[in-house]
Amino acid sequence: MRWADSLQLALRAITSQRLRSFLTLLGIAVGITAVILLTSIGEGIHRFVLAEFTQFGTNVISVMPGKTKTGGTSSGLPSSARPLTLEDAAALERLPNVVAVTPNVRGNAEVAGNGRTRRTLIYGVNANLPAVFRSTVHSGQFLPADDLDSARAFVVLGAKLKNELFGSDNPLGQRLRIGGLHFRVIGVMAPKGQFLGIDLDDTAFVPAVRAQELFNRAGVDEINIAASEGVPSTLIAAAIRERLGERHGREDFTIITQEEMLKTLSNILNVLTMAVGALGGISLLVGGVGIVTIMTIAVTERTAEIGLLVALGARRRTILMLFLGEAVALSALGGLLGLLLGFGLAQLIHLLLPALPVHTPISFVLLAELLAILIGLAAGVLPARRAAQLDPVEALRTE
Repeated sequence: MRWADSLQLALRAITSQRLRSFLTLLGIAVGITAVILLTSIGEGIHRFVLAEFTQFGTNVISVMPGKTKTGGTSSGLPSSARPLTLEDAAALERLPNVVAVTPNVRGNAEVAGNGRTRRTLIYGVNANLPAVFRSTVHSGQFLPADDLDSARAFVVLGAKLKNELFGSDNPLGQRLRIGGLHFRVIGVMAPKGQFLGIDLDDTAFVPAVRAQELFNRAGVDEINIAASEGVPSTLIAAAIRERLGERHGREDFTIITQEEMLKTLSNILNVLTMAVGALGGISLLVGGVGIVTIMTIAVTERTAEIGLLVALGARRRTILMLFLGEAVALSALGGLLGLLLGFGLAQLIHLLLPALPVHTPISFVLLAELLAILIGLAAGVLPARRAAQLDPVEALRTE
């Protein structure tokens, strides 16, 4: 039998029972729609989270006091570990392939100025913070490169904090009281947005030594290093480990490279994306069962037709391929319908909820359609084999 005749017979069988065929392919379409929609949301969240972490650059290395075997951050609980110091940060600046280094002292304090008061996050840093975290100054300047022990009491405001305290007025040169210390405003940062729920614009930046005085701390919370692009982070981390090991006498600190963090985070998000895709795959299994059911019914209804084809010389392989082709055609059409519905719903959700990230890679579309065809092929095997194994004499007797 020619391929054209086989295709014509398969299409005629599908169109002869339009409602039944539509309901069958609809089961596959619903499954594909669920897979496309859920994986699009999962992939969108994946890209959104990675973009959040990489907005500060992809070559940042952090050093924190205390040794953790799992590579995580310190818990914040009291510890006997030797703290990191401003001198440690200065020592790391002299390492090769290190672009910039900034210590980081974090705390929450009350900021008063222009007759207004607001409690916000205070970061004790140095002049290198814009280079480390890719930040820009909107007006004025950032903290000057003063000596460690004689840093002047200057403050740079985040965009939101500036608006809350000064509104549309120019804050440069104004004096603020942070906690029990007085500072002069020398700059305002450009808006940065939020990072995992933290408003990066509702902040103030002061010299690290002044933050230590403000929060009564001897050390720093962490040291952030910007490494040269193209240099393996493991190489720079090894140099940092050696330099701090010499200064401390032992490895009582934790080094976390952004490359390692992003790799771990990406693996976790990939698992979550596959998990939500598998949930949608349950609907595909239901659609596969529907194809098995419908094709079994079709074999029963067309027993006499099968007997006549065999009696006229059609080989059993031809009968097998005829019914397999019908099953694959149903699943492929259902897959295409599902792709249109899934992609359309994903775009509709993105339009209605712009904050919800939705992304549909072309690889997902191709894999979904291939999966639909494979399910149709697998679901049609048993009915097709049953049709191919029918005895032509017995089949003709059913007429």
